Amino acid sequence: MHAFGKNFLITVVVFIAWHTTMGQPIWPYDYTKASIALEIDPYQETLQGKVRYSFKATKQIDSLYLDARGMTFDDVQLNGRSVQFNNDGRRLVVWKALRPGKKYRLELHYKAQPKQAVYFLGWTDTIPGNEQIWTQGQGKYSSHWVPSPDLMEEKVTFSTTIAMDTLYEVVANGKLTKNKTVKGRGIWSYKMNATMSSYLLAFAVGDYEVKRIESASGIPIFLYTYPQDKSKWEPTYRYTREIFDYLEAEIGIPYPWQNYKQVPVRDFLYAGMENTGTTFFSDGYVVDSTAFSDLNYVNVNAHELAHQWFGNLVTETDAAQHWLHEGLATYYAYMAERELFGDEHFYWKLYDTASQLKAQDEVGEGEALDDPGASSLTFYEKGAWAALMLRETIGNHAWRRGIREFLNRYAFQNATLSDFFTVMEASCGCSLEEFRAQWFEANSFPYQESLKFLQGNSEQIGFYQKLQQELITSTSSNEEILEGYWSGISSTELKRRIILQYGKTLSAGFLEKVAGEGDPRVRQAVALSLPTATPETRELFESLLGDPSYLTKENALYKLWVSFPEERKHYLELTRGEMGLPNKSLRMTWLLLARLTQDFENGANRAAYEQELRGYTAPHHGFEIRQNAFAIIQSVLGVDKRYLKDLSQACTHHAWQFRKFARNLMEELLKRPVVKERLIQLKEQLGKEEQAYLKSILKS
Repeated sequence: MHAFGKNFLITVVVFIAWHTTMGQPIWPYDYTKASIALEIDPYQETLQGKVRYSFKATKQIDSLYLDARGMTFDDVQLNGRSVQFNNDGRRLVVWKALRPGKKYRLELHYKAQPKQAVYFLGWTDTIPGNEQIWTQGQGKYSSHWVPSPDLMEEKVTFSTTIAMDTLYEVVANGKLTKNKTVKGRGIWSYKMNATMSSYLLAFAVGDYEVKRIESASGIPIFLYTYPQDKSKWEPTYRYTREIFDYLEAEIGIPYPWQNYKQVPVRDFLYAGMENTGTTFFSDGYVVDSTAFSDLNYVNVNAHELAHQWFGNLVTETDAAQHWLHEGLATYYAYMAERELFGDEHFYWKLYDTASQLKAQDEVGEGEALDDPGASSLTFYEKGAWAALMLRETIGNHAWRRGIREFLNRYAFQNATLSDFFTVMEASCGCSLEEFRAQWFEANSFPYQESLKFLQGNSEQIGFYQKLQQELITSTSSNEEILEGYWSGISSTELKRRIILQYGKTLSAGFLEKVAGEGDPRVRQAVALSLPTATPETRELFESLLGDPSYLTKENALYKLWVSFPEERKHYLELTRGEMGLPNKSLRMTWLLLARLTQDFENGANRAAYEQELRGYTAPHHGFEIRQNAFAIIQSVLGVDKRYLKDLSQACTHHAWQFRKFARNLMEELLKRPVVKERLIQLKEQLGKEEQAYLKSILKS
């Protein structure tokens, strides 16, 4: 038989044996330790690696298997001797008979140019200091950069050593055990002290500075940010210590890892990712104190930290058990926010998610919590509600005792929903079969039960429901009804919601009076509710330019600029230099208005403002910034050569949300013959991936 044919046949037979016995998945190895060493070439987006595994076979088997995507292997050794292997580009198979219980040492030397899971940013542009590398293992597979089992059930104690230019900081899972310079290269060594799933492996490289704080229990917490953002440390990581201390006390199980690190990265795929002991999150959450009221990291911070217990300490067996990760993490994040911001914040947040889930049901898209293909809304928000109502059903004492027992029993292992319910039933001494059927197995969300719970725990939500009914049924005007209630409403959140929902039906006088009460969030609701600034509301809008909210400032600036042309220069001077949120929305609005104000400064300055605005489409900016710039320029200023080049690059971006936006915009632009002709002329100036995309879209 031809060698390829023989290897292919054995691979198929072995693969089937590994994955099915009596219809159940099996895994005939126990990998216990792994030592990873990486040499990275960021300019070529390649790495050379060596990994050593210690393992045992759990049954008699004639080969060894690891996932290894798109890798080439220079050498494969088992117990110090080179062995035959087969590499089909997806998995590595080592041909060696293994005896159950015997200890083995596997050493692999490999090269990789990861197609995904490792992202290289800024290495080919001319902007100093914006170079980054970061990984994303969940859903993308760490086996793109290290040969590893793509199984959540296989838990390994990892250590990672990375050689990199000394200009950069290197962060990875575990405790930093060594940081030295060898032949001009920095060597960073991190070591875990407990087992973890390989999808939670992570490393990041970039220009960072770090601040160390400590939890009440003595756990070191390392908070990273860019050197230019040192002034944003406090607002970005505000309440981090409080969140950590609360979750450790509330969950009742000590934080399970040596330390905790939080690292912002550019163009991240998600809001955050709970890599073991090392959360990565979008640098769109790196904010100053003014931005904190509009956008902050608090909920994401709490959610990713909660995952260190729910998902990392105890891991699901498959996607049908995903509530054990996302439902519980969302619930505990809400509980942490309740501790920080109070009951009303907590209940209003739940009110919003209940409304979203009700709307999902009404269009026939309700989903069960044990559906492996359920949406994020189901796993996160319905999941948080299920945790909350289970606690209400069995009581605080049984809940806390059950959570502790569940985490202790399955620590550093995998679990299912049935495992969880078995523990909880033992803790409460009751049957949860009916509860599980209603909250986990049914597609519909129990909205009426949830609303009854909210009305019973929050007077403000109960009042809001009654007020809405009165506003619908009464013959009196909305303003007359609200005038009668307003002075008796103490909740800022309730006032804000009333204005946002009914503000367009209220008089400018009433809204001015409301804004005069001084609460920034209510004032923002007023600004959003008034469609334009009028002579009667001019003074109010001018005062909004000084509010501690970038969203309020931007809204007020735009409406004043439109309504009072004679004062445009004055309003632009009042807001000069304001950058706004991390997506630079306020700055871009200012640049656009400055460019369009004919008597503001001179023509050269206005042209410079346009060039700055156009520059925000460039790839070295975060995609949130670029998306704003693409939309503004296309709708007001018109596209040019640089715009089309940057948009072509965006159409192949690794972040699918941004890529989808860019492709939709490109398809619209291509309806214009002049744009199509420009793109054809530009095509040769683009990279291979952009050229391939343009070729396909131009053909269609």
